[in-house]
Amino acid sequence: MSGNLGVIGLGSMGYGIAASALRAGLRVWGADINQAQVARLRDDGAEASDIAEAVLDAVAVVVLNAAQTEAVLFGDNGIVPRLRAGAVVLSCATVPPEFARDMAARCAERGVHYLDAPISGGSQKAANGQLSIMASGSDAAFQAARPVLDAIAETVFELGDQAGAGSAMKAVNQLLAGVHIATMAEALTFGMTQGVTPDKFVEVISKCAGTSWMLENRAPHIVAGDYAPHSSVNIWPKDLGIVLDIAKSSNFSAPLTAAALQQFLVAAGMGLGGQDDAAVAKVYARNAGLTLPGEG
Repeated sequence: MSGNLGVIGLGSMGYGIAASALRAGLRVWGADINQAQVARLRDDGAEASDIAEAVLDAVAVVVLNAAQTEAVLFGDNGIVPRLRAGAVVLSCATVPPEFARDMAARCAERGVHYLDAPISGGSQKAANGQLSIMASGSDAAFQAARPVLDAIAETVFELGDQAGAGSAMKAVNQLLAGVHIATMAEALTFGMTQGVTPDKFVEVISKCAGTSWMLENRAPHIVAGDYAPHSSVNIWPKDLGIVLDIAKSSNFSAPLTAAALQQFLVAAGMGLGGQDDAAVAKVYARNAGLTLPGEG
């Protein structure tokens, strides 16, 4: 394998993946609707030619949702028809399991491998090549993707030989992650009503049984009054919506997921959709008449 990788979607996660692959010695082509990100990646060592001109061994698709994934793979300028037989697609977005199975079947018709490979860990771990990847696909797909996986991931969970299993596990993760963020926001602002300042909340709770990875990662954003989006509010109506759709199809009740989803929808309705998802705390603060750090 020559190690030619295309990364489509150069947001915080996709850019980190591309940068990690470059450090590992892969040749990388980037594509994004934001041409400034493409230029930035080229300045960091990516190939100067357009991704459409490259002979790629692997493509990592790091876009927002299923619709964008399908457009990138099979739309008017889709990448799959241009890939050589034996190349592999790593599909990294959170999508329904059935969608992943459909994409795998359509890729197979073209002789292209498909690895259902949703990612977790946040933008910093993406930048450091330390992602966790919940992957499923054929042995051939794993073999074709191995140089990329080695470059971008600290942990690769191999969850079966059929696409869909990785996406199912990601849905489980997103249920917990979304609920944890909303619960962190609720607990932090509840503490404020009792005289517990946000910084003291982080200091104490992060060392107690009530902590979580999401609390320790997101609550400091509130303390700093910094809502630059590492992961935006707008992600959660999509991801928790996927969780609820899967739950409905399985006749499973997920009331905590539904409650968290409503808080993110309210945050988006307040115009906070592009802010860091820790901004869901502003919903609670508004309702309780509280002033968060950095807020006027």
